Amino acid sequence: MRKRRLLAVAPFALSALVALGASVPAQAQPDLIVDTKTLQNNWLVRDENLPADYCSVIEGDVTPGYHRLIRFTVTTPNVGDADIHVGNPADHVAAGDGLFEFATCHQHYHFRNYAKYELIDPATGHVWKAAKRGFCMLDTDPNPAYLGEAPRSAQYKACGTYTEPGNQGISHGWSDTYKFYLGGQYFVLDGGDGQPVVPPGQYIIRITANPPFKGDKNNPCRVLDPATGLCHNFAESDYTNNIGEVLVTIPDHPGRSGYGPGANLSSPGGEPAEH
Repeated sequence: MRKRRLLAVAPFALSALVALGASVPAQAQPDLIVDTKTLQNNWLVRDENLPADYCSVIEGDVTPGYHRLIRFTVTTPNVGDADIHVGNPADHVAAGDGLFEFATCHQHYHFRNYAKYELIDPATGHVWKAAKRGFCMLDTDPNPAYLGEAPRSAQYKACGTYTEPGNQGISHGWSDTYKFYLGGQYFVLDGGDGQPVVPPGQYIIRITANPPFKGDKNNPCRVLDPATGLCHNFAESDYTNNIGEVLVTIPDHPGRSGYGPGANLSSPGGEPAEH
């Protein structure tokens, strides 16, 4: 009897602690942000040949040939206290949860609604979309030291294919980086993808990680943000810090080596896939 009475008192004691202002441990959650410093230092405008067999050309409906592009690097650190754990994409496909689609050109699974890339005219509000259509979440880089967490071993290293299991996610203390030379890390400026030509001038590159969306039968709502009534594909401790913006300048002529802070950065030939 005494034991039962002690157990009955426990919930009351917890309520009393909360009422007195005592801290109760919160559930650990990831928190994804956009590294604006990396974005600011790694964009460039250049003229570039895009062959017909590039996946970004096929998936982005870009006319093959020479085009003026603005390329950019995106880094999304997980600064929370829990991992974004996705696991094997094939398991999600088998469950039909809508998180992944198989990219025929890349021959691996792409995570849907991971990030949104926008080029915005601040004068008119017009928005251009990037060529990138899919993402593969991996631990590519330890978070920069200024974010304040000591590095640890990477956990998520494989996109996954039809025949090889994947393990996607982002560990806390790690970032997922898409370098400027990867497939789809660009906006077409000359109308070669069916969008309006981007005239010379100043524009905003806006990156939204884990973007909000309205759920429907093709995009099931996995996590609902009660503050906005919109859906996200994974839960975070803070959705308000998911946007990064930088101001960029589109020149009249980018020159032979390109224009922008990333003009002198080296890049491999061809079009590497994600990571």
